[in-house]
This record gives sequence, structure tokens and C-alpha cells, in this order.
Amino acid sequence: MNEAVEFLAAAVPSDLLLIADHASNHIPEGIDLRIAPALLTEHVAADIGIEPLTRALAARLGAPAVLARVSRLVIDFNRDPDETNLIPAISDGHVIAGNAGLGEREREARIERFWTPYHDLIGDRLDALRPAMIVSLHSFTPQLASRPHEARPWEVGILYNQDDRAAQIAIPLLRAQGIVTGDNQPYSGRDLNATMNRHAERRGIPYLGFEVRQDLIGDARGVKQWAERLAPIISRTCAALA
Repeated sequence: MNEAVEFLAAAVPSDLLLIADHASNHIPEGIDLRIAPALLTEHVAADIGIEPLTRALAARLGAPAVLARVSRLVIDFNRDPDETNLIPAISDGHVIAGNAGLGEREREARIERFWTPYHDLIGDRLDALRPAMIVSLHSFTPQLASRPHEARPWEVGILYNQDDRAAQIAIPLLRAQGIVTGDNQPYSGRDLNATMNRHAERRGIPYLGFEVRQDLIGDARGVKQWAERLAPIISRTCAALA
């Protein structure tokens, strides 16, 4: 573990690796975003509920996990390093003053300090563990402040780009359990899928990209409930891929 990333090892070998790009709202030493502290409790800073959900699923599935330890407002691990929004100047209508006008040297320093170690660790773990399936975990807000009229009725979304092997197994399983499931909703993995493109699609590893609505996992009870609901579906999806 370093300041950018935490690795949870499994007690026994597993066919899975869990990855949570936006698990933390932490602002590391030496970074001044010049934002109100209250903004760190909102979805723009971290995927609400995803850190405890990832830990609960890792324990229930006996699977290893990689968790980000830095807020997406410092650097967004689910972006490619050449993307403008890798270090956001605006997020869902909120100005991130400390990122505005960031110089190229400061940008490269953040990439080297946070982004590179995070993705290097994922690559190392994939090489060492050789999982049969990757599980990517994110959460989404029921409504974006910048799009107040956009309905987001889904409880869970499954995102994918070109490789839809796991998605096409999991979506019917989720719906059969009465879970309102979005197929590449609330947004498409064909548009935003950088971590899975880099580590799963390039290696040909099947992956299951979850988006869980944040109000469902905003407390310990919700986390427990959804870990119990999702763990069997993850296991069945992985088994069906064999």
C-alpha cells in the first residue's frame, strides 16, 4: 500500500479481482484544491458507499481488491493520462479552484505521484494473480446537479465497452432478482471505461463493471444488503464464463 492505492489480499486464491477507482475522498498532503470542506462529502469527491461495499464484497467472495486512496478531485483514476478531465477544474457544476490553470509540470507531478502507482499496482496484481474476471465497482448519484431533469431510475448499472461477455450474463441475473438494472446506463462504458479498457480489454480478461445507486449503499445496512445481493451474481457470472 502507498498513498495512492490500497491492496486487500485474499486468504486463498480467487478467480476475481475487485477494483474501486473512486473509493476515497482523501486530499493528500501538499494538495490544495481550494474548495469548501463540505464538498468532500459529495459524489464529486468519491463514489459514495463504494469503499465499504468493496470491502464487504471482498470479504464475502474471498477475493482480493484494489482501492484508490485519493479523491477523484485530485486525480481521476478512471481517466487516461492525456484526458483534460483527469484533473477536473469543474465537477458537476462545482469549480475546483486549485485545479484551474494547473501547469504542465504540476499535472505531470500528480500523474507520477498518484495515477502511475495506482495503475502499476493493478497491472502487477493482474500479472501475479491472473484472475478469471475483474469486478469494477462505482456508484452513481440519483440525480446530477448539472442535469436536474435527468431521471436515473436504475438501482444498478452494468457498464462495458467492446467486451460484453460478463455483462450479458449478469444483466439477466440481476433483472431476474427484481433489481432495476441499466444496460450501459446511467452512462455508457463505451464513453467512460478507461480503467477497464486499460487493464481488462487490453488483456482479454472478462470484467463486470458495476454502478450502484449511491442512496442504496449510503449506510452500513444498505452496504450489507447489497453485498448480499451482488455477491452471488458475481460468483454465478464468473462461473458461467468458465
